[in-house]
Amino acid sequence: MRGFDKLSLNGVCELRIIFMGTPDFAVPALQALNAAGHDIACVYTQPPRAAGRGKQLRASPVQVAAEAMGLMVRSPVSLKHAEEQAAFAALNADVAVVAAYGLILPQAVLDAPAHGCLNIHASLLPRWRGAAPIHRAVMAGDAETGVTIMQMEAGLDTGPMLHKVRVPVARKTTGELTDELAALGADAMVAVLADLAAYAPEPQDDSAAIYAPKIDKAEAKIDWAEPAAVIERKVRGLAPFPGAWFELAGERVKLLLAEAVANPREGGDLERDARRARSGAVLNDDFTIACGEGAIRPLRLQRAGKPVLDRAEFLRGRAVAAGTVLS
Repeated sequence: MRGFDKLSLNGVCELRIIFMGTPDFAVPALQALNAAGHDIACVYTQPPRAAGRGKQLRASPVQVAAEAMGLMVRSPVSLKHAEEQAAFAALNADVAVVAAYGLILPQAVLDAPAHGCLNIHASLLPRWRGAAPIHRAVMAGDAETGVTIMQMEAGLDTGPMLHKVRVPVARKTTGELTDELAALGADAMVAVLADLAAYAPEPQDDSAAIYAPKIDKAEAKIDWAEPAAVIERKVRGLAPFPGAWFELAGERVKLLLAEAVANPREGGDLERDARRARSGAVLNDDFTIACGEGAIRPLRLQRAGKPVLDRAEFLRGRAVAAGTVLS
């Protein structure tokens, strides 16, 4: 990939960019590229969707941000048709920047910008290619994750990598990591476009690839037979959306944050009780729950149609007696 030769007087590349993104994750990148002085020729985003109780059409976060900046917005349902591809090519962009756009880019679109399409991908490729890289990294217990700036090609997140930024996962939720990676991705893309020639493309090792499929709704139900550590990661990985859940006396309750509190190696009454209890049984009045191995204690919960509460607030409104079995 050759570098850019259009430089402003202060030595910063000023490029004609097509931006392609849809959710909140993509907004910081759009804002950063605009603030850096690039010419945003057009913003592509998915069409407005019905949302809320009234099912009113709601523009995507990227569309809202783009219109606030006075940028031209297009929201085609598909880019497969020749007319859409011709309109895209007619923008004569230097590069397209993609961040969680949500539509497949045909080869004609990938080839249209003079320097191709660059993607902000929320993982350390080739690990977690696909639709839900942040969720999967948290649920798998990865010690670190990050963002990769990559050159797009026809395969699913298979293109050469230009730049990576790493962050620890620690005990962050998917929501917290999404916000962190969105900001890091925006900064990383600005840095890459400021001096593209300095970032040599690195091919991915396909043999090390792991895929991150979209979260299925069936995955969100908690299986209390799993170890406490696995459940705790699942809770963080699915927070805030779609939210891991269980049933309490027939009512669905989302569990948005929890802590593993029982380790069989440490001994003690709580650990002994967790080993003996049926999975999903509440062990005490502090809402400690037996798992297949160890136990967890909820920290943040949400009943259907109700606000998110911490454990103490939840128990004041809905006492849960020791011996209750959750499903």
